[in-house]
Amino acid sequence: MSAHGSRHWGLGRSLLYLAPLLVGVPFLAYRENYGLPKPVVDPINPTTGLPQLSEARVLGHAKYLSEDIGFRTVGTREHAEGDAWMLQQADDIRRQCEELVRAHPTRQLECEVWHQQGSGAHRFDIMGHRLYKTYVNLTNIIVRISDGTPRGKQHATLVNAHVDSTLPSPGAADDGLAVGIMLECMRVLVNTPDWEPSHAIIFLFNNAEESLQDATHLFSTQHSIRDSVRAVVNLEAAGTTGRELLFQATSEEMIRAYSHAPRPFGTIVANEVFSSGIILSDTDFRQFQEYLNVTGLDIAVIGNSYLYHMRKDLVENIEPGVAQHMGENVLGLLLHLSSPDSPLPQLTEGFTRPNTVFYQYLGAFIIYSFRTANILYTALFVASAVLVRALYVDPAPALRTKSMLGEQLKASAAVVAAVAGAFVGVNATALLMTKVLGKSLSWFSSERACVLLYAPAALSGALASQLLFGRLRERTTFASVILLQSFTACVGQLLGVGSAGVFALSAFPMVVALVLNGFLTEAGDDISLWSYALAQFTPLSLGAQMFYITLDVFVPLTGRIGEEAPAEHIIASIVAGAGAYTLPLVVPFMHRFGRRTTARAAVLCTMATAVAVAAFSMRSPFDEMHQKRVFVIHMENITTQEQHLHIAAADGAPGFPQLAQRIAEAWSVPGAVPAPISADTWNNDWDVIYPFSAFITPYKFELPLRTEHLEPIDHGFTVLATDDTIDRDTGTRSLTLLIKHPGIIWTAIAFDAHVLQWTLDENPPNEYASHHVKEGSFYGHDAWTLSMVVKIPAHDPDARIAVNFMGIHEKAMWPGKEKEKAQGGRAIKLFEEFDAWLTQETAGTTDALLLGCVGGVVTV
Repeated sequence: MSAHGSRHWGLGRSLLYLAPLLVGVPFLAYRENYGLPKPVVDPINPTTGLPQLSEARVLGHAKYLSEDIGFRTVGTREHAEGDAWMLQQADDIRRQCEELVRAHPTRQLECEVWHQQGSGAHRFDIMGHRLYKTYVNLTNIIVRISDGTPRGKQHATLVNAHVDSTLPSPGAADDGLAVGIMLECMRVLVNTPDWEPSHAIIFLFNNAEESLQDATHLFSTQHSIRDSVRAVVNLEAAGTTGRELLFQATSEEMIRAYSHAPRPFGTIVANEVFSSGIILSDTDFRQFQEYLNVTGLDIAVIGNSYLYHMRKDLVENIEPGVAQHMGENVLGLLLHLSSPDSPLPQLTEGFTRPNTVFYQYLGAFIIYSFRTANILYTALFVASAVLVRALYVDPAPALRTKSMLGEQLKASAAVVAAVAGAFVGVNATALLMTKVLGKSLSWFSSERACVLLYAPAALSGALASQLLFGRLRERTTFASVILLQSFTACVGQLLGVGSAGVFALSAFPMVVALVLNGFLTEAGDDISLWSYALAQFTPLSLGAQMFYITLDVFVPLTGRIGEEAPAEHIIASIVAGAGAYTLPLVVPFMHRFGRRTTARAAVLCTMATAVAVAAFSMRSPFDEMHQKRVFVIHMENITTQEQHLHIAAADGAPGFPQLAQRIAEAWSVPGAVPAPISADTWNNDWDVIYPFSAFITPYKFELPLRTEHLEPIDHGFTVLATDDTIDRDTGTRSLTLLIKHPGIIWTAIAFDAHVLQWTLDENPPNEYASHHVKEGSFYGHDAWTLSMVVKIPAHDPDARIAVNFMGIHEKAMWPGKEKEKAQGGRAIKLFEEFDAWLTQETAGTTDALLLGCVGGVVTV
């Protein structure tokens, strides 16, 4: 269609003309974003006779860990079984290696195995809270594959996954999937006849990540080969579908190494978002950075993270092709890092922040330095300004009523106002959903449903803002979009924000389109629709990709960030921001048709918003595969001999107070009225999940005195002060807290004191403060100590310390201990009934974490 033929087309016909682009490009981006390789079953390639990575074997390992062994919470019997099984797998690899070398004596290959066990302590600040961890006899299984020479072991890559799972989740994806991938990579490498590593690979199967990264701290501070590590590849999972995402990279060398993977997938945007701390999550990568000072890559499966730390983290819910994609990428990366071309020898200086732009775009993985980006983006902005000036045509040269600068500034203001209007529109709608209708999180059960709710509101706000400016020339506003995008890219990059490159990527085809438009149209014509199509291709495809990844992460996350968090406004703003990037030419396109058409379109979008609000107001946020997480604690107080049921949620979805009322009526004493209690630092009822407890909305119910509840509480859980002395001359008290916890795991203590010295670290707060210390120990270890020197306060010459203590019955976690329920006591009896009742009451839309706990207060 020629420019002249389309000049007088209306809005509807023009949109119909562009429809193939507007629909086809996001679909293309969707296929590229979620495309997975075909799963491989055979461990040996039938054509070449060589070993190949098999998804079937990966998932077999993950299934054995998650279903045959089960919930591998640190400190449980299953945790110990997982450790023994993992050690057996490592020994099997070592035997294979030795047999191959005996059969081929000239092959340079050596496999070494360590079963590390040790104790320690570390500070673990998270979510703005100061926290200390101590651990006793936790384990790691380590396999080093090298050419057997000191030179070949001098520089090593460490690849890490964790064998344990969280409270209580079977952990098929998190992190059984990664464990299986590492086992398969070892099998393929060792059994490939001509593979001889120039640089060693250390496979670390750590056995305590979910207890706040204790096992990686153990390796990083105590293992004999830790100093040979030059780079880390950390493998994680926060979901069960889609491609694995590179979401943290800390050096240019490792980013370039990742490009050798067969299907690299990651962007600097994800890297900068994660490193900013906006996402309140962490991985073992933290310990390697802090204690080994090494660079590396953090890689995770993130799709469908509704199942993250949930009961349904099962192999049956892992999408076919996920393990193949992640496994082949890890294998390709390790082949490069162990080769003569490896960057490892250049990584002896440790961890430095990379000055590298990288992104995956339509199948290509592109990398360039910040210096190159500075030059390119500056040149782009200058070229854009020169081009806009060269192509400017005065609409009324004889009148000289308008200057080019004045017109351009007005048009730029209109473009900025459209973005602001989009944010105003979506946040006004979010306010309506939460404060007026009480229907927050109505979109939760689908990552992209929020677009249907908030996209019309974003368009409505953007279009309404244009009515403030009157008629603007289409060409002028088109040019303003180019100038603003290239300016943002240039300034952002000069400020060190690598993500600003996305604006350069969208501005460049717009510049090309503006040049092309000079050949397709004459002065005074509308901009050719062909020019719009070319200019929109990159922002539409890249914006769609940003939409997919961002919503995959943030939509499920909003179900875990607490009732007080503005989840609705966060999601609404993501839709507005990503939408503004994806469709940057809406403003010039609408000014093509005039003020009346723009006003009508704004009204139509407002009506669409009203329809969307009405439809979403009738939706339930949760279903059987997108469940609400509920936290349940049965607490036995040793001090008062009382028993209470605690329930909590970590989202702002409506209906939880009503559910609490029904629980009170069915399970508490007659006449009980539920009231939310504070989950602040001084509420120790939830210390087993501290500091995540800051995000929950808890209720507390007194339990009726059933027959089984009349049994005396006798757990042997005690906190004592030993080696206790007071020095009046120095005004200090020295003591050792001895915590005995037979049959109790994940113990936690909280106390107030002015600590001068202790065995946790060398830098306790130099003031009277609250302290939280959590413990993680291997199965069967039931005591730990904390030695300290405290300042005697003026108000208490004996420096007495009130210690709140609590922990979890090892046999009283549901459903993790369903097979041992006869040994779980009164808590497990309650949980079995309560869980069945809750499932029926909520039609299967909740996933309850049920923990039987013991606690009390003692003054020492």
